[in-house]
Amino acid sequence: MNEKLIVSTSPHIQTSYGTSKLMGNVLIALIPAVAAATWIFGIRALILILVSACSAMLFEHLWCMLLKKPTTIFDLSAAITGVLLALTLPVGVPLYVPIVGTFFAIIVAKCLFGGLGNNFINPALAGRAFLLASYSLPMTTWVKPFYYKVDAVTTATPLKILKAGGALDVGYWDLFLGNIGGSMGEVCALALIIGFLYLWARKIIQPHITISYVATVALLGWFFGYNGIMTGDALTSILTGGVLLGGIFMLTDYTTSPTTRLGNVIAGILAGCLTIFIRVKGGYPEGVCYSILLVNILAPQIDKLVVPRKYGA
Repeated sequence: MNEKLIVSTSPHIQTSYGTSKLMGNVLIALIPAVAAATWIFGIRALILILVSACSAMLFEHLWCMLLKKPTTIFDLSAAITGVLLALTLPVGVPLYVPIVGTFFAIIVAKCLFGGLGNNFINPALAGRAFLLASYSLPMTTWVKPFYYKVDAVTTATPLKILKAGGALDVGYWDLFLGNIGGSMGEVCALALIIGFLYLWARKIIQPHITISYVATVALLGWFFGYNGIMTGDALTSILTGGVLLGGIFMLTDYTTSPTTRLGNVIAGILAGCLTIFIRVKGGYPEGVCYSILLVNILAPQIDKLVVPRKYGA
C-alpha cells in the first residue's frame, strides 16, 4: 500500500509499434495485389501505382510545408492512400488521372479535416468517387487482361455484363485469378486474400467487418439476382467488383470504421446491403465505393448505438 499510483490519461502502455510500422505492414499486405496487377495488366499498372503513391506523398509534404509543420509522409499513410487509389483505377487511364485523384484524396478528404486520424471518409475512395464524376469515360474503360498494349483490346467487367442481362463466359477460376476486366487491384481475389491473411495474422486488422461485409454481399447477391429473386450467384457476387479490395483494405480503416466489435459487424452488414442495392437497382454496375463512403459517414452514429456498458455498471 506504500506504492504510489500514477493517474494519467490514456494511452497507459507505451510501445515502439507506431503508425509507420502499422502502415508499413499494410503496404506489405498490398504487395500481392500490386504484383498481380503488374502481371495481369503489364508494366503500365506498376507505373500508375508509383505515380499515384509518389504524388500522394508529394501533396502531403507540400501541405505540411504550407502550414510550416514537420512533414508527415514518413508515417506512410499517404503512400497507402496513393497505392489504394491506383488499385481502384483501370489500367488505361491517363497518367494525370491518379495525380488529380490523389490531390483530392490527400488535400480535400484528409488534410483539410486535420490530417491522419481526423478524416471522416476513406481518402482513397473519396478520390475515386471524385475521379468517377470528373473523368467518367476513362474511369469506365476496361482493358482486357494480359493484353499489354492499353489501346489494343477493351472489354466489359463481369458486373456490367450481368447487369445488362448477359451471361459470363468465364468461370470461378478466372474470377479468382484475375482473368477478367476491371480495376487493377480488384480482379485477382487470390492476391487480396493473401493480403487479408497477412494483416489478420499480424493483428493489424480484426476480421469482423470484412467477414460480415463479404458474407452479406454473398447472401444478398444470391437472393437478389439480376433476373429475379434467388437467381444470383453468391460466389460471383464476392469475386467480381471491388468487394474484396474494399472489404479488406478500406472498410477496416481505423479512422472511418466503428470502434467496437459489434459496431464493425453492423457496419459490414450495412455496407453489404448498400452494395447489392446499388448493383441491382442503381445506375452503376458496382456499388462498393459509394456503400463504404456512406458507412464511413454513419460510423459515429453506429458507435453511439452500440456504446459499451460502463465499467462497473
